Amino acid sequence: MSQVPDQLKFAVLDEEDLEVVSTHLQDAVVKVADVLWRAGENRVVVALNRFDWESAQAKRPEYRRRRSALRFERVMSFKCRGLDPAGKDAVLNLLAVEFEETDAPSGVLSLIFSGGGVMRLEVECLEAELVDLGPVWSAAKCPVHAGADKV
Repeated sequence: MSQVPDQLKFAVLDEEDLEVVSTHLQDAVVKVADVLWRAGENRVVVALNRFDWESAQAKRPEYRRRRSALRFERVMSFKCRGLDPAGKDAVLNLLAVEFEETDAPSGVLSLIFSGGGVMRLEVECLEAELVDLGPVWSAAKCPVHAGADKV
């Protein structure tokens, strides 16, 4: 593992920001144990290993992963569907992060995983942050989706 200076740091305050973050998080892997619901602080923190799509699409592609953290603020409730919260060692593949406004500015954030699992966060408003934490390592291959061309 090595540290590199091109670390991402994004603040999310609207749906457009969330779309950018969701794109960077496609194919991130998350251990169930690395999802922290801090109810007393109205916060959810997710530690993950994101696939570095920027380096995979470079002129001289490199496949690598980065340790990152995704933090959601103003979370009123946190629920899971199709996931076993007791299976702490289970590894999930994140496909997308979406927001659906209910009563502006509040809404529902959904972390959508392969296999149909979803983490659902009811939030007062959209307030989140994605930060690369530093460690970077080589990945054996680039994620491929059914029906999509390889990068």
